[in-house]
Amino acid sequence: MRETLLDIKGLTKAYPGVIANSDVSFSVGKGEVHALLGENGAGKSTLVKMIYGLVKPDSGSMMLNGAAFAPPNPHAARGSGVAMVFQHFSLFEALTVAENVALGMENPPKPRDLAQQIRDVSETYGLPLDPDRTVGGLSAGERQRVEIIRCLLQDPRLLIMDEPTSVLTPQEVEILFQTLRKLSDEGTAILYISHKLEEIRTICESATILRRGQVVATCTPRDTTARALAEMMVGASFDAVQRATKEFGEVRLKVDGLSAKSPGEFGTSLKDISFEVRAGEVLGIGGVAGNGQDEFLAAISGEILTEAQMVSFDGAPVGTQGPEARRKAGLLSAPEERLGHAAAPDMSLTENAMLTAAARQGLMKKGFLNWPKATGFAEQVIEAFDVRTPGAGTAARALSGGNLQKFVIGREVLQRPQVLVVNQPTWGVDAAAAAAIRQALLDLAAQGAAVVVISQDLDELMEVADRFGALNEGRLSDIRPVQGLTVDEIGLMMGGAHDMEMAHATA
Repeated sequence: MRETLLDIKGLTKAYPGVIANSDVSFSVGKGEVHALLGENGAGKSTLVKMIYGLVKPDSGSMMLNGAAFAPPNPHAARGSGVAMVFQHFSLFEALTVAENVALGMENPPKPRDLAQQIRDVSETYGLPLDPDRTVGGLSAGERQRVEIIRCLLQDPRLLIMDEPTSVLTPQEVEILFQTLRKLSDEGTAILYISHKLEEIRTICESATILRRGQVVATCTPRDTTARALAEMMVGASFDAVQRATKEFGEVRLKVDGLSAKSPGEFGTSLKDISFEVRAGEVLGIGGVAGNGQDEFLAAISGEILTEAQMVSFDGAPVGTQGPEARRKAGLLSAPEERLGHAAAPDMSLTENAMLTAAARQGLMKKGFLNWPKATGFAEQVIEAFDVRTPGAGTAARALSGGNLQKFVIGREVLQRPQVLVVNQPTWGVDAAAAAAIRQALLDLAAQGAAVVVISQDLDELMEVADRFGALNEGRLSDIRPVQGLTVDEIGLMMGGAHDMEMAHATA
């Protein structure tokens, strides 16, 4: 048995209309890698925010290393030895690695000394990083290293990691796991949140499972199947994704020599991309974050305009048409950034339904908005995709990330598009909801739509896609049938460490 580092007893936190955590109790040992599992809205985020000093509990207590622990803010939590790597990076792209690290320190040393500390720590933990590089030029994996090293320089006793592998290739995941094992061996406890259950089984010694704000189970992940973990989280069994046997129809989406400059200074321009997607087909697009995925979706959806013939929908060139014209015709999309891009944070779910579905769902007539009909459509999405929310009048920002994701994907799928392009469709979504979203995409394809799924989840792409291509530095690899591809081979294609001949050679 490990000596206890963090001991939580009876933590409760309620918000108007919802109890986020109810009488939560569990402990984490010194050097233990402990998983915190639960479906979307189970209370994981609120719980770690209380540990990190971002939220004050209504009742209950915490002990850290045998002493009472009630941090009023993150500064106090860090001072007590608690560090956190968030799912969304908090880095300034125009600053260097060292400058970003300094901003997260209470009393940063002189720049030369800090640069040397970064080099030393990064080499010690197998996370090589140049302190003088500008963050805007780093890959997603390298940006995560900045966040981790910023935490490690604090010499933490407890490191909280929220979805740490969501933007990493398989090779980068293994490097991260080696780092976590080294930290564990040195006595640092790690509280690990992830929806990737096979990763939980690989890296975590124990797990606490939350459901609707309460602890419902504890287990040893390596002795428990991923499916059993998922069913404990949900509280019921759920169906595996079913693929229909099908023949593909006519070409619905054709991209020919697509080149486009990124509108952002640190974005990735697209370079001579060509492919076709047929009716009934799912094309999977992999790639490490920051290799042109956002620009790829924007060019197909109409947010980035191109020469007319570069993008064709059902045989008609649409490259010069904006998003509204493409949507009305049946080419729909769902971007990765759900809060602020896919949904307006302060608008209700009804208003967000109106934003993208007004034309296709007949929610507007002669310039007048039909709010009862829009509410009905929003409620249809909520019911069909099991969105956990008080109602259609709830603001988008009030939903958990996973529930907002279900709403965004459901809103597009229920409009019955002929072409649907989605980026990270199950990002931050629990296993049962992810299975439901993937099934909805497969069902849409089975009904004759062409579906393009952009994802960094390789298991997801292998499960839903018929063919696969990888984006690297704005270029698209050869498109290959998924059948016969290995995850390692796809990881090499995504990472861009080897050319396509090398990727083929590993098959």
